[in-house]
Amino acid sequence: MGGIAVERKWKQTTQENNRGTWTIFPDLCKGCGLCIEKCPVKVIYWSEELGFMGTPAVKTRMEGCIVCGICETVCPEPAIRVERKAKEKAPTARVVNES
Repeated sequence: MGGIAVERKWKQTTQENNRGTWTIFPDLCKGCGLCIEKCPVKVIYWSEELGFMGTPAVKTRMEGCIVCGICETVCPEPAIRVERKAKEKAPTARVVNES
């Protein structure tokens, strides 16, 4: 027997800077603080918003975020998504042998 698939749309907050985007899904944040602890530039902090377990979710100060993705990697839940902007490729020169 087939069941009915229900897709849940999670609440999210996305911030952006010139390097990329940082998205938090507060309903999925357990408030463990690993992202705050491991952020190399210390731009992640506790939010006023409560997460899944009734604990504070997190936010970031995007002006200092280097979009490294460490916070996404250490998060035990899929509560953080980091997306780097694609670097524009420099035009490549081609040498043509005119013999």
